[in-house]
Amino acid sequence: MKIRSIRYTLKESMKNLWRNRLMSLASLSSVAATLLILGIIFILIVNINSLAQGAKEQFDSVQVYLDDGLETSRIETIGQEIFALEGVKEVVFETKEDAMEKMKTQWQENGYLLDGLESNPLPDSFIITLNDIGFANYVVRNIEKIEGVEEIKYYQEIIERMMNIADMIRTVGLVVMFTLVALSTFIINNTVKLAVNARRREINIMKYVGATNWFVRWPFLVEGTVLGLLGALVSAGVIYALYQYLHTILSSQFYVLIAAYLVSVESVMKDILILFIVIGSGIGILGSILSMKKYLNV
Repeated sequence: MKIRSIRYTLKESMKNLWRNRLMSLASLSSVAATLLILGIIFILIVNINSLAQGAKEQFDSVQVYLDDGLETSRIETIGQEIFALEGVKEVVFETKEDAMEKMKTQWQENGYLLDGLESNPLPDSFIITLNDIGFANYVVRNIEKIEGVEEIKYYQEIIERMMNIADMIRTVGLVVMFTLVALSTFIINNTVKLAVNARRREINIMKYVGATNWFVRWPFLVEGTVLGLLGALVSAGVIYALYQYLHTILSSQFYVLIAAYLVSVESVMKDILILFIVIGSGIGILGSILSMKKYLNV
């Protein structure tokens, strides 16, 4: 495309945007709202997946609490039976005294409160490290059959719930996203349609003097693309501000454990910006093409 043609295309696109500024603003707002909701859903899914993955890595263990008063020989036998199960990587015995000391450490400056207990209520236990969290159900079912086991604690249910929540958010998000994308495309379609109708006579003259189809189409394609890109940039800015604020709050001392699993702002925004630019410009181009296909007879 020649420099003169590019200059003409940009000039006409900006003129159309200003001439139909109310509809242009509606189009821009529609795209921004669509991508804003998409961004929120994207951040939720990414962070839930990160949390679930972190839980898998941290909680790939099963803790088996034993009955009180078991003899040492029986405890050793239970440990050997557990270690023989498929999927068990390591078995570590933890006495009730060790468990109490660990709890005091976790309570930090409030650990002294545990010194007032008349007796240690914590049981002896085995901490079992698995080769993979997928073995958890099998290992637990077999440990439940062992005599002397009082209770079993593991995190398979928590992880499954988090993944189910992520799947639900993903499904609902896709439905909402496609609905809003269709709405945004429709609004941009009507915005460009107004510009086409307003210039129909001029377009006929241009065709009569030899203008090609693409020479006529380009200003409208650029108009739709600009609307889509502006909506993408606006929504990306809002998402950045919201996520930065949320990340700062969760990174405070009260939520530091949660923040450890949050995806960084920079990492999220890099993906979101690319995603928004592609979808935003795509919505704009699609809306323009649809409007010209029906109303621009060139």
